[in-house]
Amino acid sequence: MKCARCAAVSNASIKNVATLAGPEPSVPRGKISAYLAASLVVAEMEIRKLRHDPTELFTRAVQPALWLLVFGQAFSRIRAIPTGGVSYQTFMTPGILAQSMMFIAIFYGLSIIWDRDQGILQKLLAMPVPRTAFVTGKALGAGIRALAQVAIILFLALVLRLEIRWSVKAVAFSILTVMVGAMFFATLSMVLAALVKTRERFMGIGQVITMPLFFASNALYPIAIMPAWLQVLATINPLSYIVELLRGYLLGGAMPRAGHDWLVLLGVTVIIQVIAARLYPRIVT
Repeated sequence: MKCARCAAVSNASIKNVATLAGPEPSVPRGKISAYLAASLVVAEMEIRKLRHDPTELFTRAVQPALWLLVFGQAFSRIRAIPTGGVSYQTFMTPGILAQSMMFIAIFYGLSIIWDRDQGILQKLLAMPVPRTAFVTGKALGAGIRALAQVAIILFLALVLRLEIRWSVKAVAFSILTVMVGAMFFATLSMVLAALVKTRERFMGIGQVITMPLFFASNALYPIAIMPAWLQVLATINPLSYIVELLRGYLLGGAMPRAGHDWLVLLGVTVIIQVIAARLYPRIVT
């Protein structure tokens, strides 16, 4: 029943894509407008799916709650990990936020495979709009859906009275970081979906890569205390840059590497979007 409702929402939104896109524009500015309009419609279609299944918001709260309430409190008593003068629960909160966002976004490709099996993807690709608009729109939809994780984890931090910097700027930049991070991992998920094509293989690969990405990052411990080989992996892991930004915004302090972190995060997001746009048609075959 849920799948039928999602299919109805998707089919209705396809008409909106065609209406906004219109005929193929002949000037660069028109192409940009069509690209942005189609991307926003596809993103809205993804948000409608969430509105038709709001229970997903509650199930998403279980994992971060377990990490903060159980794992965080247990390791706060050990005091073996340098946390920069804050409690371990506070230190790990940005990492758990990044982890929750990644775990949801990395399996986003399942919806791509499902859309193909239902024939929705073929209809979308037949529209006279750039295929990159579908990739960007779906990634943006994933970014907006990930905002639920921000609300859940910040609420838990408030209840636990963690030492979070409660300022408009800190929360706003944290939201932006989570959205861009979700767009990257959702697009990576689309690349995997285009390559493996079946839900069973996709689930297997997704489960294989999520935990290494999480533990080979600075989500639970600083990079400085890692062995040399793990420091190399953490340095090339995009999740580390997301956690570093979130930790800087939510916990305060100097952020001398913020510009570098944003450059890396935006750079890999653009690169993976280009790759996904080229691979996207392959999933329909």
